[in-house]
Amino acid sequence: MMVQSLASSTATTLVVLLLITVVPIASSFQGHPEPRNGHSISNHHDHDHNKLLFEITVHGFLLWASLGFLAPVGMLAIRLSHREECGTRLKILFYLHSISQIVALLLSTAGAVLSFKNFSNSFNNHHQRIGLSLYGIIWLQAVVGFIRPPRGSKRRSLWFLVHWMIGTTVCLLGIINVYTGLVAYHEKTSRSITKWIAALTVEVCLLALLYLFQDKWAYIRKQGVILGNDPAVRSIDRVVVFPQDNNKHKEPRSISLVQESL
Repeated sequence: MMVQSLASSTATTLVVLLLITVVPIASSFQGHPEPRNGHSISNHHDHDHNKLLFEITVHGFLLWASLGFLAPVGMLAIRLSHREECGTRLKILFYLHSISQIVALLLSTAGAVLSFKNFSNSFNNHHQRIGLSLYGIIWLQAVVGFIRPPRGSKRRSLWFLVHWMIGTTVCLLGIINVYTGLVAYHEKTSRSITKWIAALTVEVCLLALLYLFQDKWAYIRKQGVILGNDPAVRSIDRVVVFPQDNNKHKEPRSISLVQESL
């Protein structure tokens, strides 16, 4: 039920975002009446400027949501699943990874269509060049993900390495291109991007902390736990001290040595 609910909510979000994208694209097919005087020319120019500004905003949101948020979240989810052996949590994490990557692929494709349809792409800046590369790499990653060999196969290790390298590249380039996109937005509109840069930086820092925290979580859980069945704050190793030869009648005694568990 939880997995079905997650898939349903994700699908609903995808439909809403795609509808938002279709609106500006569909509006580009509508013609504009011929201007008759200077006032109408000014209104026509303002309308085109507002329309372009809206399309740039939607494009930026789609690419941030896909490559700047969903792709890293999917990567974190699949890294968490490596610590699960079986059960419902493993399935939830796997479906979260798969759904987030599929939605990221669709949203980035919608953003690419919007860009090619309505923007002048001369590919003379870093944002457009990185974006063009990302559109190809993210589809390559999807193809690699769908041809996953079964566990135990000789090709599994090579597939995992390739899939991990491409996924990491997509996440890093995606975040970098969101930054370059904000700079391009500022150059195009002369609007302040300080708050968006700050918000994106906070998000990237949180994702990086979660990424690093995952590697240490298992180690943190082991701290203060005895290797056995009894949890405790510290582990106690008992060293048995045997008596000397001249005291053979004495029983061995044990000394408790308190040390931190490794």
